[in-house]
Amino acid sequence: MKLYVGIDLGSTTTKAVVMDGESQTLGKGITNSRSNYDTACAIAKTEAFIDTRFSLFRQALAGRGLPETLREGLLDSLSSDFRLQQFLRQLNFLRESALEQADTPRNAEVRTEMRDKLEGLFSRIVTEAREWFRPGVARRSEFFRDLAGGAYMRLAEDFADPDGVTYDRLVNIYDKCIIQVENTMLDLSFEGNIAMALDTTLTEGIGGNGGTVDETARTALHDSVQAVIDTPLDIVNTVGTGYGRARLPFPKEQIRSEILCHGLGAHHMFPHTATVLDIGGQDTKAIQVDNKGIVTSFQMNDRCAAGCGRYLGYIADELNLGVQELGPLAMKSDKSVRINSTCTVFAGAELRERLNNGERQEDILQGLHRAIILRAMSLLARSGGVEDEFTFTGGVANNQAAVNALRGLVEENYGERILNISSDSIYTGAVGAALFAHMN
Repeated sequence: MKLYVGIDLGSTTTKAVVMDGESQTLGKGITNSRSNYDTACAIAKTEAFIDTRFSLFRQALAGRGLPETLREGLLDSLSSDFRLQQFLRQLNFLRESALEQADTPRNAEVRTEMRDKLEGLFSRIVTEAREWFRPGVARRSEFFRDLAGGAYMRLAEDFADPDGVTYDRLVNIYDKCIIQVENTMLDLSFEGNIAMALDTTLTEGIGGNGGTVDETARTALHDSVQAVIDTPLDIVNTVGTGYGRARLPFPKEQIRSEILCHGLGAHHMFPHTATVLDIGGQDTKAIQVDNKGIVTSFQMNDRCAAGCGRYLGYIADELNLGVQELGPLAMKSDKSVRINSTCTVFAGAELRERLNNGERQEDILQGLHRAIILRAMSLLARSGGVEDEFTFTGGVANNQAAVNALRGLVEENYGERILNISSDSIYTGAVGAALFAHMN
C-alpha cells in the first residue's frame, strides 16, 4: 500500500497524518513537542502509523461476518488494551529511571526508603491506569507526561515523609526522569504491542469485564490482526511543515510553509473554504485561499505569543488548571471582564489583580478568550476580511469559549458566515503537508 505522510512540528504539539493514494486520511498521530524535535517527529509518525494499522484492522474485521455491535466492542477493547500496553511500557521505563536516581544517595537507609516509596507509588499508578484505559473511559489527556505526571504528583503527597524522603525530593526525581522518557525512542509500535493487547482482550473480554470471547470472534480477531501486520506500508513521500520545520530531518524540497499547508489542508477538509484562521501554540495566521486551496494573501502575528495557545497555557498554569479546563470554565460566565493586556509578561499580574478585586474566575476567563479573538480579528481584517466559508483551525479551535467569541465577533463585523470547525482541526497543517507529499 502506497502512503503519503505529512508532519506538522508545532511549538507545543507535533502532528502526523498518513494518506493513501486517493488522498484519504488513514491515520493521525500527535505528541507533545519536546527539546528533541527528531524524537517528537518520530513519535508522532509512529502514532499515525498505529492509527493507520487500526483503520486497516477495522476494515479487515468488517469482512469477518460478525455483528456490528460485537465488532465495535472488540475494536474498542483491543484499542484500549493497546493504549494501556503503550502506557505501561513508558511507565516502566520511568520507574527504572527513577529507581536509578534512588540509588544515588550515600546513606543506605535513605536509598532503601526512597526505593520502597517509589515502588509503592508506581504500583499505585499501574492499578489506576488499568481503570483509565477501559473502553469508554474519558481520559484527561492522551499524552503520557500528563497522565503519569498528574498521578505521580498526587501520589507523591501520600508517600512523602517530611522527616525522610520529602515531597520535593520525589518531585525532583520525576523532573529528572521524565525528560529521559520523552527523549528515548521506546518501542510503542503496533507490531511491538498488539500481541500483548490481543491477549488481554481475549483474557478479560469485551470492555475488560471478564466475559468470554467465543471461538468465532477469537478467530476473527487473530486473522484480522495478522492481515494488518502482513500488509506492507510503503511511504512514497513525506513533507514537513510547522513552527519547527527547519529542524525536521528532511531535505529542503520536502519542507513547506505553515501558511501553504494550513490553506491547502483547510480547503481539503472544507472544499468551499475562502478564509482560514489558525491559532496555534506560538502564532496566529489569517489566510485567504482560492477555490483550489491556493493562498492568495495572509497575515501573521509578530513573534510575541500573546493571543496564542502558549498564552492560554500560561494562564492555566497561573490558575493551577489544565489548559483544557479553561474553555468550559469560561462558558459558565454570565459577563465578560475587559482584559487590557494579552501579553504573557503582564498576564499573571493582571490576572491576580482581577481576582483580588473580587472578579469571578469564570468572568475573567471569558474576557481573556474575547481578548485573544480580538487580536485575531485584527489579523483577519488585514488579510482581506472574513469571506464565506470561514474555517477555524489549530488547537484553540477545540476551545468552545474561543469559538463562541469568534462566532460573535465575526457576525458583529462581517455579518452571518458559515464557520467550519473540524474535530480534527489540530491536524490541518499536517493534512496539507500530506497533500503536498501526494502532489510531488
